[in-house]
Amino acid sequence: MEFRHTDVVKTVGLRNAEQAGHQHEGARSVVVPVPAGEGHTREAVIKLLLEEGPITATAIGERLGLSPAGVRRHLDALIESGEARAMRSAPWQQKGRGRPAKQFQLTATGRGRLGHAYDDLAGAAMRQLREIGGDQAIAEFARKRVATIVSGVDELAGHTPAETEAKAEEIADAFTDAGFAASTRKVGAGVQICQHHCPVSHVAEEFPELCAAELEAFREILGTHVQRLATIANGDCACTTHVPLVAVPPISNTAQKNSASTPVAQPATTSTHDSGRSAE
Repeated sequence: MEFRHTDVVKTVGLRNAEQAGHQHEGARSVVVPVPAGEGHTREAVIKLLLEEGPITATAIGERLGLSPAGVRRHLDALIESGEARAMRSAPWQQKGRGRPAKQFQLTATGRGRLGHAYDDLAGAAMRQLREIGGDQAIAEFARKRVATIVSGVDELAGHTPAETEAKAEEIADAFTDAGFAASTRKVGAGVQICQHHCPVSHVAEEFPELCAAELEAFREILGTHVQRLATIANGDCACTTHVPLVAVPPISNTAQKNSASTPVAQPATTSTHDSGRSAE
């Protein structure tokens, strides 16, 4: 059973998508009811909310070349349908004085529009696997699945901040190729790996071994303790993993699992891909 390459998954998290909102050849349209002629633009707004949200309306307009009225029309429609929501910027994100700008991000409903292909089939297969081989079979499958995703990523050789950050970006690239719309963002003395989409989130709700295997792969590649701050499977807006830039001795699997179950209270969706962009 393989979760990676499905048509639906590969239509999201395309880091190199044209900013004008045009689809890649052969990609499916996101299922959002919009007037004729606006489908491509609405899809581009959704992709931007997915990959870089929370993001301000001003930033959306600048990235996509849209007028304020055009941005507002699309955001209002997405909010009305329950696919996006507005929130105020945190104080540390605010530039200059004045009232904090609104930021927008996709809701769980919005991400659900992007598709979770074969969830029922995958869930049934996983349950059958557990019935036949027990929890160990599920854990082994989860490890092999993640190993396939990061097969081209070598273990970190040095542990300087620059090398660690570069390796985190390499991991994010591998997960983006697998449909996770992953990115990185430097935060304080660490870097966060954010997966803005999870093509197997509904299955991961029932089988947390999938998330645990990802965390273990991060630890093995980076050679340091990593901490999961949030997961889409638990209802958060992104899967966020904190990686210290100064190497910390890895902890045991049991302790790792315990730390992952009590995430730090920190926003999970403020990451951008190494651009240093702050919310407006």
